[in-house]
Amino acid sequence: MPTWREEIPTTGSVSLPPDPHALDGLGRNHRIETALADLVDNAIDAAASEVVIRFVQRRGRLSSLYVADNGHGISSELIDSAMTVGGRRNYQNGSLGKFGLGMKAASFSQARGLTVLSRHAEGELNGRRWSLDDLSNFRCHIVPTDFVDGELAQDWGFRAAGGGGSTVIRWDDITGFTVTDDPDRVQTFLSVTISRILDHLGLVFHRFLTRGALRIALDVADADRAVIGAPFEVEPIDPFAYHHTGHPGYPKTLVAEHNGHRVAFNCHIWPGRSKSPNFRLHGGAVERQGLYFYRADRLLQAGGWDGLTAADARLQLARVAVDITDDATGLFSMNPEKSRVMVGADFAHLAEAARDGDGTRVASYLREAEAAYKQSRERRRDRRRMLPPGKGFDPLIRRAISDEVPFMPGEDPIDIRWRRFQSLDLFAVDRENRTLWLNDHYRPAATGNGRGGLNDAPLVKALLYLLLEDVFEGEYLGAKDKDNIAMWQEILTSAARSQHARGAAS
Repeated sequence: MPTWREEIPTTGSVSLPPDPHALDGLGRNHRIETALADLVDNAIDAAASEVVIRFVQRRGRLSSLYVADNGHGISSELIDSAMTVGGRRNYQNGSLGKFGLGMKAASFSQARGLTVLSRHAEGELNGRRWSLDDLSNFRCHIVPTDFVDGELAQDWGFRAAGGGGSTVIRWDDITGFTVTDDPDRVQTFLSVTISRILDHLGLVFHRFLTRGALRIALDVADADRAVIGAPFEVEPIDPFAYHHTGHPGYPKTLVAEHNGHRVAFNCHIWPGRSKSPNFRLHGGAVERQGLYFYRADRLLQAGGWDGLTAADARLQLARVAVDITDDATGLFSMNPEKSRVMVGADFAHLAEAARDGDGTRVASYLREAEAAYKQSRERRRDRRRMLPPGKGFDPLIRRAISDEVPFMPGEDPIDIRWRRFQSLDLFAVDRENRTLWLNDHYRPAATGNGRGGLNDAPLVKALLYLLLEDVFEGEYLGAKDKDNIAMWQEILTSAARSQHARGAAS
């Protein structure tokens, strides 16, 4: 080997700024819903309680998108660092920001133009604009204050101001928007895209939304007519919000220690075959089993076992919530898009060592989750076959029944319909037409005095189906069936008359 020198000599330095096109690669793992989630993170860090995402149509085409919030705004001292690619600041404990790339990476993943307009809580106006098509030595354009004021003065539908400040982020020349001006295709694109955004934001920010700390709304503005459509509210989708546990004794919290840090694994077992939107997340039950990592109450990862075990259909009821912090050095790191957590080499060993006060460990939790899944399937196989529900049932009710009950093959369904009776009886069994008729006299009481429809009164209809389904079976009614029908008619009609009288009195 030639003579080796420990010190490497230098003779000077040169400035090598990055090529402007380096920004083209920022955030390429983002989708529109993950990019918008990153902007909502910034709003939460600015103490915003309201966020509005607005699609803008002009001449029939989708042209721009806004994200507005009522947080404390951006001061003149911070606006430039906020717009600097990779610009860092001192993040407070609990801040959702981390890398100094979020807003820029999220925005440039979707749009060629990024404008940030803000009114600080103290009243000063600031505006900056980046354009990927007009970069020169990374110089950011300053937006005049009159334009900033005009954009901030739009009707953003905020229910309350957040200390007098507000911020608007505007995307232009959006690469993922459909370019057509055909109304049907634009509407289809909006419907699909808005649905994806609602689902993603509802899942990622469900803790904020559930406790009322944050409201997120989406709307569509027609710039030519100066009309703003009705907002779509983001509803929380809590992946741990079930009505009853799928296994006695759960949820359980298993705890382990790492370098003085406590890590808790909150282990849940869902009830079998749930149709709740909180369970049936995008991607399917098998993919959504496993670990749910949260940082400062923001969901980073929804599913996956990260080396603890392999995904298995028999474990689809198992979900584990893990709250992580940045100071658990070496255990966790997240990707810049905040959609995935990378675990360190010690994580699997740490999880294996976790246990609760009764000695439950991860291995036994997985066995019990698998047993709960098997038991839920066995219960369904052992149940009596029934006639399927037909017209008059809400589709959600039909799906719930089909998930829980095996049907008789080749049999016509039971319909439930309303009609006016000559008597005050609540129901009539029409075996010939396989229809359960309900007395229209009681319809307002059954629907809460709301407008009726083909699939109205789902609770009443579901209960009557479970009670009366078997009287439609067989070739004739036996004496016991007739006696039961008479008893149910007497009791339920009395209840219906009482409910009707209460409604009339109010």
